[in-house]
Amino acid sequence: MFTHIMIGSNDLERSRRFYDATFAALGGKPGEMDARGRLIYLHEGGRLMITTPIDGKPATAANGGTIGIAAASRDHVFAWHAAGTAYGGTAIESPPTERPNGAFVAYLRDPDGNKLSARSHSTK
Repeated sequence: MFTHIMIGSNDLERSRRFYDATFAALGGKPGEMDARGRLIYLHEGGRLMITTPIDGKPATAANGGTIGIAAASRDHVFAWHAAGTAYGGTAIESPPTERPNGAFVAYLRDPDGNKLSARSHSTK
């Protein structure tokens, strides 16, 4: 259904450090800057793009929005959460935890305030 998710950032290098670390924790590769100055991450068929807003106004986080990121295992969720907090993210909601439906999840806000969740259905 989706081709990509694009979010805004007020500091692309800060975002690069955060997302490079969190995607590396999930087995992903560092982001690449395209010719238009957008930071692009490709992982397991998904695409996350980060850009400074084209209208020249500050980037703001979506109120009520969450970007869900697939993780292969609960260990990946823990590693993602640890990398995110080490690279400027803020832990939010509960610590990484198993939900009643069997999903193992963690939540962070990136350095620009975007709400992210890493989720695994594996109990390993």
